[in-house]
Amino acid sequence: MVQQHTLNFRTRGRGTLDITAEIERAIAASGVRSGLCNVFLQHTSASLILCENADPAVRRDLETILARLAPDGDPAYVHGTEGPDDMAAHARAVLTTNALALPVSEGRLALGTWQGVYLWEHRAAPHGRRVIVTIMGE
Repeated sequence: MVQQHTLNFRTRGRGTLDITAEIERAIAASGVRSGLCNVFLQHTSASLILCENADPAVRRDLETILARLAPDGDPAYVHGTEGPDDMAAHARAVLTTNALALPVSEGRLALGTWQGVYLWEHRAAPHGRRVIVTIMGE
């Protein structure tokens, strides 16, 4: 069995948004008990991460690391059509990922104790983001 769901989110601007519960709801609605859940983000200036969900300082520190690797407004950037955070957001998305393959067991995501799925907005302003969740299994 294969089922697909489209999830829409509105970010608050740069930072992470926990989307684990919404993915869990899509899995529950699918009826799949055992299989695989593919989560795909249809954007090039945001990303998905599987990250610790207990201490938000982890995600703040990850933001600090990416800001050092891909700073806003770097004069070396050629692309800047949508402002100083534009190319930095694209670079940050490429350095992370836009898809996750996650196991489904007993009708739920088989995540570790401290794991959560996050949509990571790399743009400074709020954006609408679309995630495709494909659930395969039995």
